[in-house]
Amino acid sequence: MRQNENFPAPELIGTFKTFGPFGPAYQIVEPIRQLADGDWLVRVRLLESGEDAEYCYKHLIEDPKAA
Repeated sequence: MRQNENFPAPELIGTFKTFGPFGPAYQIVEPIRQLADGDWLVRVRLLESGEDAEYCYKHLIEDPKAA
């Protein structure tokens, strides 16, 4: 069994959000790994620059959908 199969919200992969209500937009690319505290490290792609970054799932789920 692949570790990423346990990711709690696979339906979020490919969706777009913003960092807080006024931050830049990003796309959720893929779960990377589950952390020791149970949270997940997720790869996101910043739309302005095209750069990939790592972001915690616990923060991601609180960010709003991008308009």
